[in-house]
Amino acid sequence: MCLVNFHFQKHPVYKLIVVANRDEFYERPTAAAGFWKDYPHILGGRDLVHMGTWLGVTRDGRFAALTNYRDPNEAQGRFSRGDIVRDFLANGDAPVDFIETLSNNKSNYGGYNVIVGDKNQLFHYNNILDEMNEINPGTHSLSNHTLNTPWPKVAKGKKRLGDYVQSCLGEVAVDSLFDIISDQTMVEDAELPETGVGLEMERLLSPLFIKSPNYGTRSSTVLLIDKENHVNFVERTFQDGEFQTENRFTFKIGEI
Repeated sequence: MCLVNFHFQKHPVYKLIVVANRDEFYERPTAAAGFWKDYPHILGGRDLVHMGTWLGVTRDGRFAALTNYRDPNEAQGRFSRGDIVRDFLANGDAPVDFIETLSNNKSNYGGYNVIVGDKNQLFHYNNILDEMNEINPGTHSLSNHTLNTPWPKVAKGKKRLGDYVQSCLGEVAVDSLFDIISDQTMVEDAELPETGVGLEMERLLSPLFIKSPNYGTRSSTVLLIDKENHVNFVERTFQDGEFQTENRFTFKIGEI
């Protein structure tokens, strides 16, 4: 997952609005979103190499999302980062306790950011900086550095979501949220961050929606949790930048 835009609290209808893109090599085997057979309370897509995930929600309202930390010199770690989201969703640990365990074992994984919590409280943790922050109500964006780092794609995603949420005080339109993260515009060279991957790669990774010959946005996800605890989860999948499928799920937290 390379871009997670979200609006937390501060809306008359929704407790949480998430608009996210997962970027990955096109050849990596992936399952579309669904409730998992081995963890029936978890809803999300799934990496079929290590059986973890990048974003998910549970029937009891737990939520987690992860992005890699971009540093070409960073060691990969012993375990898959997708395990982190799966483990939080699968167990009942309080977010702060879960992050404390992550901090104690931060070298087990390559660099990452993770958001964990529920509709009422969210936390962000970065294992490279070894920092945890409780997330304040409002609009936020996370890519491959840390929370709200002002990279152009982060600033654009955050502003577009924030502007839309402020203009729509009733029910949001799922299609409008997907529009926010479908932008394939590359950033001008002078505005690109320098993350050690070279100019051509910085250009390729700069849009909200990435499309290249062998790597790009594999799925886009909209997650809505309203104040009545109804969950609306919509995933759109892509291959080689082209739309493939849409999967929709609705349920009420706490109900089977």
